[in-house]
Amino acid sequence: MTEISDLLVPKAIVASMSAASKKALFQQLGAAAARAYDVDAPSVAARLAEREKLGSTGFGGGIAIPHGKLEGLKRVRGVFTRLPKAVDFDAVDDLPVDLVFMLLSPVDAGAEHLKALACVSRRLRDRNFAAKLRGAGSQDALVALLAGVEARDAA
Repeated sequence: MTEISDLLVPKAIVASMSAASKKALFQQLGAAAARAYDVDAPSVAARLAEREKLGSTGFGGGIAIPHGKLEGLKRVRGVFTRLPKAVDFDAVDDLPVDLVFMLLSPVDAGAEHLKALACVSRRLRDRNFAAKLRGAGSQDALVALLAGVEARDAA
């Protein structure tokens, strides 16, 4: 089973990212992915924008999971961030987004991509967990939450 901790490295958890628009956010997510996973930032931003044209990845409650497939990736990877000022995302509930978990998958990742989306969606729909992410006071606190969530749940 895919776990959130399998999708992230600590460098891919950004405590705060400011963006005035979805496009600016995608550019910053691309830059974060480039730092964490050595991918091409403009390509990431382009894939996210292409996917978003099919429909918003904002699924409600102030949460979005922008995602796309990228050449050269060996496995599904993620970037998580919080936005101090929520961004309009055309979400299903029309609420702006302040929690973002971006997923990037290899081009040939069919079921693996869907499993990762389901895992992230399931965890972020948990209102208590989302509240903890919003309230985490530091980068280290976010890393601990995202790395340790499954271990605590299994206990």
